[in-house]
Amino acid sequence: MLTDTHCHLASRQFPEDELPELLERAAAAGVQRIVTLATNFEDIPANLGLAERHPQVFACVGIHPCDVHETPDDFIPRLRELARHPRVVALGETGLDYYHPPPQGWKTDDYHERQRDFLRRHFELAAELGLNVVIHTRDRRGDASFADALEVYRPFASRLRAVFHCFPGPAARAQQVLDLGGMVSFTGIATFRNSAEVLDAAKHCPPARFMVETDAPYLAPVPHRGRRCEPAFAALTARSLAAARGESLPELASQTEQAAGNFFRFQPQEPAPPHRPARKTARNGFEFPS
Repeated sequence: MLTDTHCHLASRQFPEDELPELLERAAAAGVQRIVTLATNFEDIPANLGLAERHPQVFACVGIHPCDVHETPDDFIPRLRELARHPRVVALGETGLDYYHPPPQGWKTDDYHERQRDFLRRHFELAAELGLNVVIHTRDRRGDASFADALEVYRPFASRLRAVFHCFPGPAARAQQVLDLGGMVSFTGIATFRNSAEVLDAAKHCPPARFMVETDAPYLAPVPHRGRRCEPAFAALTARSLAAARGESLPELASQTEQAAGNFFRFQPQEPAPPHRPARKTARNGFEFPS
């Protein structure tokens, strides 16, 4: 069994009438659980609806760094209520994106500072609700967004976990995340010809400290590169990681499923109202690294 720990099932690239077949293809490939992530308030209801209708689908809610300029300053109360949905398993996708230029009317420094403020507030809410955080980082050059996100994470590292998704390597950078108790997850980039740093990072990750994802509909792995990605393709990434680590696919799947379970703390489908009070006990499955 595999979990696609990061995709965007509510994307317009996935017509709703195709979802049953898409989920069937995923199950046939051994991908029997899927985490779909929202990126803004407009995106959240559709993702929650998918998680409500399909027992193998869970959701994360958050504000993507490229959406912070269109999100009101007082977004936390609304996000708090949405995060209390029983099918929400983490906050995200949030993070820092220094790759895309600032929107019209914004200075780069102000735009990046707003992203850092939003990320910090996601961590504060996650600590309050007992959830973990899914982080996006991207730079046009260098690693400033990664370094800044790591520093935002650091004060919260004793209380919750962060996963740095779509991890590009290298192994030394992964070790910085692992040292804080965090995790990394790998996409179809692991199958690309220029994937040496990604695979090296995967080889150096301890068991149960890394996960597999697709980021569908983006980043389809070889041999589907350039096409629309979908959750079934997580199996191709898993095979590439297993080969790099010298493990069988079942061995790797056992490790990534343990990591996914520890991070997301999946609960079975429950007949519950759309919004209910947050559980008082922590749900973040945090453990100090050995």
